[in-house]
Amino acid sequence: MPAILLQNVSVLPAGGAAGEPILHPLSLELRNARTAVVGANGSGKSTLLKLLNGLVLPDTGSVSIDGLDTATQGAAVRRRVGFVFTDPISQLVMPTGRDDVELSLRASIRNRGQRRAAAEARLEALGLLALADRSIYDLSGGERQLMALASVLAVDPAVLVADEPSTLLDLRNTARLRRVFASLPQQVIYTTHDLDFAADADRVLVMDNGAVVFDGGPREGIAAYRALALGVR
Repeated sequence: MPAILLQNVSVLPAGGAAGEPILHPLSLELRNARTAVVGANGSGKSTLLKLLNGLVLPDTGSVSIDGLDTATQGAAVRRRVGFVFTDPISQLVMPTGRDDVELSLRASIRNRGQRRAAAEARLEALGLLALADRSIYDLSGGERQLMALASVLAVDPAVLVADEPSTLLDLRNTARLRRVFASLPQQVIYTTHDLDFAADADRVLVMDNGAVVFDGGPREGIAAYRALALGVR
């Protein structure tokens, strides 16, 4: 698995505003195949994930992916780290899923015919080829999320980062997404409020008020989060 290192990283409020840090200083090494991040809304989960491909830069410390610094080598980092947002509509920029996957492949495959064939292969792998030419606005939330995932995976990133990818999904599509995540060769780091989804991970980070308050196995991590959420001491 790629080596992801966060060393004494903190994130402060934007523009030097007063108040508590968004992320208190933390150091992490992420090498597990599957890491889930859980915590209440506003606990810092999304900020932590955005640090991993340079969408957010640390105010102190450094973040590196296989030795590539997110602050100084952002373009190279983003070629290795794919990011899936909570709302796929914010990520799908073309009229159809086929168009979006082909757009992702444009830089690496110049020939149009080869690019179309490669896009179809990637859509077929996720069971989406039959939906490839439908407007993204005619797709269900789950289908859109999988299309966004196909577009990100098209460029074969080494790491997939997903911010609450199941939030807009029904039970059937959440189960489908979990199966896809389990089958991926990439290192996957994701946030979720779905504790069954979190249980699929090898490692669980629990966040509270901008700090990692638990780091360990999924069973223990979920128990720690339940106790935290319910105020059990």
